[in-house]
Amino acid sequence: MLGVCSGTHDSAAALIVDGHLIGFSEEERLTGDKHTNAYPVRSIVWLLAEARLDAEQVNAVGYNFQAHRYLGALGQIPSQLMHETERRRAWPRARSFARVAGRTRHRVRDLYARFPQARVRAVQHHRAHGLYAFASSGYESAAVLVADSLGEMQTTTIAEARRTVSDGCEYRIVEAIDDPASLGYAYGAVTEHLGWRRGDEEGTVMALAALGDPSRFRSVFARAIPITETGFALDPTLLSLRVLCSRYPRTSPGFAIAACPPRRPDEPIEEIHQDLAAALQERTEQVLLHLAQRAHSATGLGMICVGGGVAANCVAIGRIVEAGLFDEVHVPPAPGDSGTAIGAAIAAHLGPTGILPAGLVDRCYLGPAYPGLDLPREPRPGMWAHQPSEPARFVARQLAGGSIVGLARGRLEAGPRALGNRSILASPLLPDVVHRLNATVKFRESFRPFAPVVLADKAGSYFTLPQPSPYMSIASGVTDLACETIPSIVHANGTARVQTVTREQNPFLADVLSEFAALTGVPVLINTSLNVKGKPICGTPEMALDCLADSGLDGLLLEGWWVAKCG
Repeated sequence: MLGVCSGTHDSAAALIVDGHLIGFSEEERLTGDKHTNAYPVRSIVWLLAEARLDAEQVNAVGYNFQAHRYLGALGQIPSQLMHETERRRAWPRARSFARVAGRTRHRVRDLYARFPQARVRAVQHHRAHGLYAFASSGYESAAVLVADSLGEMQTTTIAEARRTVSDGCEYRIVEAIDDPASLGYAYGAVTEHLGWRRGDEEGTVMALAALGDPSRFRSVFARAIPITETGFALDPTLLSLRVLCSRYPRTSPGFAIAACPPRRPDEPIEEIHQDLAAALQERTEQVLLHLAQRAHSATGLGMICVGGGVAANCVAIGRIVEAGLFDEVHVPPAPGDSGTAIGAAIAAHLGPTGILPAGLVDRCYLGPAYPGLDLPREPRPGMWAHQPSEPARFVARQLAGGSIVGLARGRLEAGPRALGNRSILASPLLPDVVHRLNATVKFRESFRPFAPVVLADKAGSYFTLPQPSPYMSIASGVTDLACETIPSIVHANGTARVQTVTREQNPFLADVLSEFAALTGVPVLINTSLNVKGKPICGTPEMALDCLADSGLDGLLLEGWWVAKCG
């Protein structure tokens, strides 16, 4: 059973064989084209080779969109023509949704041609998000909240999910919000207004928000994103009606008057931009918490799974955790669209078998690995390589000595966070480490924070998080000990996007943390993704060597090889 995300952004593929998830791969990690929408040919080639299959042996393909659901936009035309602020966009909007419906039908037909023996199933987008979020949690039952920019017509769904006695799954959407009310659309619109790329740099705006005062534009966002009894809405006088075409701006002239003019990417970041980001983030947290409260009321369940692109907002997820509405909050490793490839594969498997596939719970290292890698002594001009006898201890010593180290070993992580297999590690004890990382390694804005990784059994000494956070999905409060000993990992808002690690989850990373703690007394490291700004996480050895060559990394552990620059 093959699951495919293709044709929009973050193309990916997942494969289930004999009821077990074999693997998952995001195409950008293999091509270097960030957020690519291309058919995930390299990912599929790897998956089939991993399972020793060819295309004719694929029985079913799940695709992560249903074409006919886009046509719901046509039924909105009469009401939109009645409103002056929406009237000019009503017909262009409807035509754009109809075009996307046609493209979606074409992609499904293309899958039939590529896999001639397979039954192709188009899967409702939010169902794909939700099935993956729930199946990866291991919970027996849970509320499922999916919030993104757009899934056909849906932007927000609340579902009730339960495992059945026959190893199946009952998944029922109980509440839904349709476009144009979209939290992801609103956040992306303001991200673009502030001069960053929507669909890519929302995390930059989330980081900037910690530096601003939300009170300056609080009333603007209360009007732009009003909270309703059943969810929320968008005010089209501020956030324009969506048209699926880049020629149509998402913020209105009225928004620029109420807030500030659009910022060009090359313009300086001023206090007004910080305040606008702060107000947007505050409203996003309020809306997402309100939706979580509705999920609790609608289902009465003690656990919640959160999926969709908005689930990548770790500060808002932290607010849900802090609220104590649920016993535990689960965000899957790949909550965005790439993860719907797994959800589509799950749906393709559930259909004929009625059984949830195995191999989903507590798994984030699902992509390609290169265990037999053999490097020459000089893998690139100006680089040298050798194999340390105790690589975890060697890396810990490098880190304790002040080096910034790349890791590229084991299976590639799923999702947007580096979780120790494609990471850049640094000591949080270095006084200038944040500046060095931003200025010479990642080449990104100086206000961007860096996440800590900590041994799970030591996390309580440094973080106030009441549950594990293995996928770096939750912004946690910090303790006095963290503020005193490792202030470099504390963001301006007093939180840290923490990753907790056990030896079962990642033995090598746990060993590095233990060795570093033996040398320094601190079981915490800075962990950021192995890439530079504008590039995807390095999925191949060649991409990892490129990152070493093009950045201020001091060295790279590439599988069992230590690679450093000469001199």
